[in-house]
Amino acid sequence: MTESNTFLLTNARVVLDHHIIDCGYVAVADGRIVEIGDGPAPERGVDFNGDLLLPGLIELHTDHLEAHYTPRPKVQWDPVAAVVSYDAQIATSGITTVLDSLRVWREEGAGDADGQAGELAAAIDKTRDNGLLRIEHYLHLRCEVPMPKVVEDASALIDRPDVRLMSLMDHTPGQRQFRDQEKLREYYRGKSGGMTDAQLDEMFARRVENSERYGADNYRELLMLAARHNTPLASHDDTTLDHVDQALTDKVAVAEFPTTVEAAEKLHAGGIRVLMGAPNLVRGGSHSGNVATSALADAGLLDILSSDYVPSSLLLAALRLPRTSPRYDLAAAIRTVTKTPAEVVGLCDRGEIAIGKRADLIRVHQTADGAGVRSVWNAGRRVA
Repeated sequence: MTESNTFLLTNARVVLDHHIIDCGYVAVADGRIVEIGDGPAPERGVDFNGDLLLPGLIELHTDHLEAHYTPRPKVQWDPVAAVVSYDAQIATSGITTVLDSLRVWREEGAGDADGQAGELAAAIDKTRDNGLLRIEHYLHLRCEVPMPKVVEDASALIDRPDVRLMSLMDHTPGQRQFRDQEKLREYYRGKSGGMTDAQLDEMFARRVENSERYGADNYRELLMLAARHNTPLASHDDTTLDHVDQALTDKVAVAEFPTTVEAAEKLHAGGIRVLMGAPNLVRGGSHSGNVATSALADAGLLDILSSDYVPSSLLLAALRLPRTSPRYDLAAAIRTVTKTPAEVVGLCDRGEIAIGKRADLIRVHQTADGAGVRSVWNAGRRVA
């Protein structure tokens, strides 16, 4: 059997939407799943030797592209080369569909990947047009609401056909994720080449001023922009019940990284999907001192996992989740990184192993000490 988009995968532990076939097979033709079976396959195929067969993972929020574009403070890499390197890392982590999270704001003195969303989006286009990408890339516009030019910058990107999500963020010191301003200072001391307290004081004062001057008007305009383009919305770092009420009023589709159990409870009850960090789960807690992913999982409030800043954490967290919380069996845990995120952004042709779906598939070898991605197929094409 040659490597093509028509093939048979056999002797696999197949993770379906709500149950698992301990030893089964999956047939693919022309990049689509055409048959799923329990037991020995009808003919010889690619023998998994009992490895897991999972749907390709779907990532809604990762800003890791910026780490490839700006590998060190004030050092910018060739943008096309950065996308190619990032794409390879994402693919080998088992992710077959990714929303590249681009920061849509410009801020004096931010020091890293500032105001480069347009350039990175253009680089993604070049790599796609030249056949350099292994997996499917879409865009997630991360809009920092208080920034003076954020509406202008978002407007320049939102009519692209690959935009699938817009998040409305506010990292004003003392708000949401960074209610504890010392945590924000620690973040920037480590991230931006060691900013001094004087520089941070200046940045924080400017951010507070921007919030007071632009925040409310920008928020309304961004809501209208998303509505005109039918772009799903994400809230970000909801902390208080007032934040949740705003998210419910604005009909957001997903809440990224709520910082308290109270906020997550009300979001979940209101039908908003709750997204939390996979690194948070793997590390055992939040680096910002906010609620742990495991705490929301224990309460049955976790809908979606995101790798955020560590691509390999997405698979690792999903496989650990059943051990972390008895509310999630393996099938339910895998849904948090496949079917549920796909549904949120309207990608209903993928996210599960089911007849007629895209053959976005990964082979995972799991041991007591960890797990590794052995093979990746994107629409039936072997890409890793």
